[in-house]
Amino acid sequence: MSFDLLESAKSIFNSNVVGQASSQLGESEGGIQKALSGIIPVVLTGLLNKAGSGGDAGGLLNMIKGVAGDANPSAVAGALQSGGGGLLAKGGDLLRSLFGDKISSITGMLSSFAGIKESSANTLLQTATPATLGVAGQYAAQNNLTPNSFLSFLNTQKDSILNAVPGGLNLAGVLGLSSLGDLGKKLGGIAAGIGGAGIGAANAAVNTVKQSSGSRWIWSLLLLLVAIILLWYLMRGCGGKNPEGTIVTDSITTSQLADSAATHVNEVEPARESIQVTLPDGTVLQAYKGGIEDQLVTFLKDDTRPAGKDVWFDFDNLNFKTGSSVITEESMTQVKNIAAILKAFPKSKIKIGGYTDRTGDSTQNLKLSQERATAVENALKNEKADMKQLLGAEGYGSQFAKAAATAPDEERKKDRHISVSVRDK
Repeated sequence: MSFDLLESAKSIFNSNVVGQASSQLGESEGGIQKALSGIIPVVLTGLLNKAGSGGDAGGLLNMIKGVAGDANPSAVAGALQSGGGGLLAKGGDLLRSLFGDKISSITGMLSSFAGIKESSANTLLQTATPATLGVAGQYAAQNNLTPNSFLSFLNTQKDSILNAVPGGLNLAGVLGLSSLGDLGKKLGGIAAGIGGAGIGAANAAVNTVKQSSGSRWIWSLLLLLVAIILLWYLMRGCGGKNPEGTIVTDSITTSQLADSAATHVNEVEPARESIQVTLPDGTVLQAYKGGIEDQLVTFLKDDTRPAGKDVWFDFDNLNFKTGSSVITEESMTQVKNIAAILKAFPKSKIKIGGYTDRTGDSTQNLKLSQERATAVENALKNEKADMKQLLGAEGYGSQFAKAAATAPDEERKKDRHISVSVRDK
């Protein structure tokens, strides 16, 4: 399965990040999601534009590798919680490198497109940029890309990125282009030039041998050798990705899935701020800032935010015993908190969803995700949650997983979680 830079970048900005941004910036989740739908392809288009301008590819490669560690939801959520901090400043520097003095125009454009304040668009843009570029940096580091193979890689990604730029954003005009297609052509020309240089070198070697030897068998042997070298070069230039159509076999069994069904916010964050969440009935819950209790209660109290099948909140402190659907004892605290929230908001109705990554057998993954989602629903029933408020549990397996089975665990673990969908409030 080939790597999709755009989709991998989108996976960083999960429901927890969107909820955190909404809470901190005072914007609706819909506005935040729409802004991100523009920000991610805009930032990646800036990367393509910089690469297609014939600048220092090596410097660009080092730049994205330098933010590879920021390509995770925890870094983004943490920055939003703390008001930006170092990540915000880093994002500003990266944006200046990509867009120069055009940042304010891009910010205003995103603000109008998403219907959010310009200050919110600016904060979101600066915070999201390191994470977005960091995804490309991770791929480059993991695949040992050279400046040339990095340019070739970007050329394979350009169509999906440019097509994802919303029609309501005049990014081509801001960049001084007649169309984004012109950008794609420039980058394609550079990538073709890289390949042409390799072919030219191979032809020169063949001509040298041809002139220096009249022996047919030596000629044939060296021609074959040159062909092999050229094939290796071209494959290396494509970043070592699998040829289209190659089947990648999942070799990791379901029992090797990580125990955690928590989201990535909890998995990587070194320290979290404990808070008290007060419910309408006076019950006080011990929780984490930005955790599911915090987000869920904020959502249920907000009459401007409608419930629906697309509204999901991820458990952030829920774990299971290895390869099973048995909830660990320490995870029951969060289950009890959710039961208490349902009691305090008697009109609310929820559905439980279970998800896995792509490793292992897909049928077994679907079974395990169903068993874990059902286990959470049963646990809520045992905590005296009103049956009318529980609309069932469904396991989706790896159906919505974004990372490939062969991706590093840091990417795959984002796909392993249990979530709550608020269907009524």
